[in-house]
Amino acid sequence: MRQALSRQSPALAVAALALFVAMGGSVYAAKRARINGGAIRAKSIPGNRLKPHSIAANRLKPHSIAAGLLKPGTIPEIAADAPLNGSDINELSLGQVPSAAHADAADTAQSAVDAQTALNAVNAIDAQTVNGHSVGCMPGAQPFAGACWESAPGAAVNAPTAARKCAGRGGELPGALALAAFAEEPGVSLDLEDEWSSDVTNVAGPNAYSVVTVSDTSEINYVLSSTTHPYRCVIPLVR
Repeated sequence: MRQALSRQSPALAVAALALFVAMGGSVYAAKRARINGGAIRAKSIPGNRLKPHSIAANRLKPHSIAAGLLKPGTIPEIAADAPLNGSDINELSLGQVPSAAHADAADTAQSAVDAQTALNAVNAIDAQTVNGHSVGCMPGAQPFAGACWESAPGAAVNAPTAARKCAGRGGELPGALALAAFAEEPGVSLDLEDEWSSDVTNVAGPNAYSVVTVSDTSEINYVLSSTTHPYRCVIPLVR
């Protein structure tokens, strides 16, 4: 028995040496080997065990870190996803908003509208309101009886010509009684030669008929339409 152990002892020694070398190599290899993410169990490493700057921002899952836990400027990729409020934005760094440019133009447009409104107010004498619309008279006319009456008469013409000229201005000759009432307005004087009205009294024959005229004393006369007299037109109020 002792002879058997004596003969096997060199072999046993070699085997033991080989085992020791093998185990030492494994330990050395284990020390040199690197561990990848697949070898780490999820949630097995606490945050305080990580070395600062050891994990790149692009390796983190979006929204995995709350924005309030990030230091300003430490992880731009993550901070970009965080919501911003008014205190985070420097207004001076922003350009003009497109709508603001339109607002500047709107100011100019509003000024133009105001200027046009002022011009219309200057042109309108005693502006009135009819059915909710602001109306008035153009220069050279004044409001009376719901219309614009020319302040001064035109040159003497026959009755048909006077009617045609008023129609060309968008108006008509006034009625006799209305013309007589207008003559009583302050500052209004009818022409001394009497003025045409739109009232026709009688017809004596083809193209021969009488038309009522009104004098500066509100006297009503009847004269042939072929004679000549001054006239003034009555034009609707303008908006």
